Amino acid sequence: MSIQPYLQIDEHDNLLVALKPLAKGERYTIGSKTVEIRQDIPEKHKFSLVDLEQGEQAIMYGIIVGSTTQPVQAGELISTANLHHATSTVDNARKSFTWHPPAPFANQQSEFMGFRRHDGRCGTANYWIFIPLVFCSNQELLLLKDILPRLLGYTKPSRYEEFASTLIEQMRAGTALSPPPVLSGSSGSWKPRLFPNIDGIKFLTHNLGCGGTRSDARSLCALLAGYITHPNVAGATVISLGCQNAEISMLKHEINDRDPDCRKPVLFFDRQSWNQPQEMTEAIIQQTLQEMAEANKAIRTPVPVSELIIGVECGGSDGFSGISANPVIGKTIDHLVAAGGSSILSEFPELCGVENELISRCSSDETSERFIRLLSSYRNHALHFGVDFDMNPSPGNIRDGLITDAMKSAGAAKKGGTSPIVRVLDYTERLEHKGLNLLCTPGGDVESTTAMVGSGANLIMFSTGLGTPTGNAIVPVIKVSSNSTIARRLSYMIDFDTGPVLSGERTIPSLSEDLMSL
Repeated sequence: MSIQPYLQIDEHDNLLVALKPLAKGERYTIGSKTVEIRQDIPEKHKFSLVDLEQGEQAIMYGIIVGSTTQPVQAGELISTANLHHATSTVDNARKSFTWHPPAPFANQQSEFMGFRRHDGRCGTANYWIFIPLVFCSNQELLLLKDILPRLLGYTKPSRYEEFASTLIEQMRAGTALSPPPVLSGSSGSWKPRLFPNIDGIKFLTHNLGCGGTRSDARSLCALLAGYITHPNVAGATVISLGCQNAEISMLKHEINDRDPDCRKPVLFFDRQSWNQPQEMTEAIIQQTLQEMAEANKAIRTPVPVSELIIGVECGGSDGFSGISANPVIGKTIDHLVAAGGSSILSEFPELCGVENELISRCSSDETSERFIRLLSSYRNHALHFGVDFDMNPSPGNIRDGLITDAMKSAGAAKKGGTSPIVRVLDYTERLEHKGLNLLCTPGGDVESTTAMVGSGANLIMFSTGLGTPTGNAIVPVIKVSSNSTIARRLSYMIDFDTGPVLSGERTIPSLSEDLMSL
């Protein structure tokens, strides 16, 4: 099937997307206009539909995504040389907004197999986690990580261990290095799981907890409390040094704030309270194994799909992300919300330019005012350090056609769907209300994904156009590719391909139904 050469996303757009490479001199009839391509246009990049004078507005997705820095002819490539970031003025007043929830897909499932917790919340997995309150305690976690996962049956020897072992033995024998042609990854013993109902043990190392400000310590404890009280977590082992800013008492306060009736086991160990390190380490192992035996009694049961809280994320975005992967995710989210479920849209620097649409979708003046306040506060904080949201696109984004932050944001916001925004949360706040929630996070996919899980997301849908290995320790991450090329090249990390939207083989609604089923 031949791919349409270009796409006009909105009828008001004066910038078009090249769906395949366009050669200089090619002519296309677009509506009532005939446009000659002025220079080679790489796929994913944009070209102008009309002649633009210097200072004119560039329109995509029906909104302002930039302003020309020099005259641009129809058919000319849009680049950082002729376009810079610009957006429409933010109007703080909410406009009239009506949402028509979509009807369920024909074969839409109503349940999934999950873990129901004492507070009524539901998990998609069942993990035990190890957490350091300060980076000094990472050494204990790394020691335990080297011992427990294999002994408990959660990991097996790596294929690279077999590779290295073969080469080392050849070196000991004094023979020429000749690596095995096929690596099975099966060297060493493979133990069955001791706790079959616990999906794994995770070690959440970090470089925080000491130094910085008291506010930094509270934010860290709030984030860690979000993970400890998360419905995907069966229990936690917390290791502290004893003199850091992020104190055990601070963490306990944050846990109690989120779950006053917390019944899951949380073990605390303070290194400076023990005479010998081996005494504490042995106590950690013994007490953790005892509590894991209790946590293993949890079993999966049917849970309504309304208990899903899906965080939506994009990373390694390209010029196709906003027209394939993100709209497919957004359509899926609309069906989830219509079924009574919840979603989280984050990365405030990537909502730049779509503020007016989001303000109008807020369910109340209080919600819209909080969105404006948090967004303005974040931006002013960035400006204080000499940066702004318009610096968000990475070199990879720009190379693949996302020239301005507004252009990137307009496409990124599509993954949040079209439903009303019920609440706006600050960093580490817990989701309490069903429906679409906004969460104030940085614009980096690792920080944002981490924060959405800390606020309660029990599943992540993650779009990528260039490929990224970003995942999460305790929550499944479904990787959705914007194009089939990257889906084939990185098949080991891509779960779902929306490339058929670009070729015209599939529609956004039909792919959304498949993604909802997945």
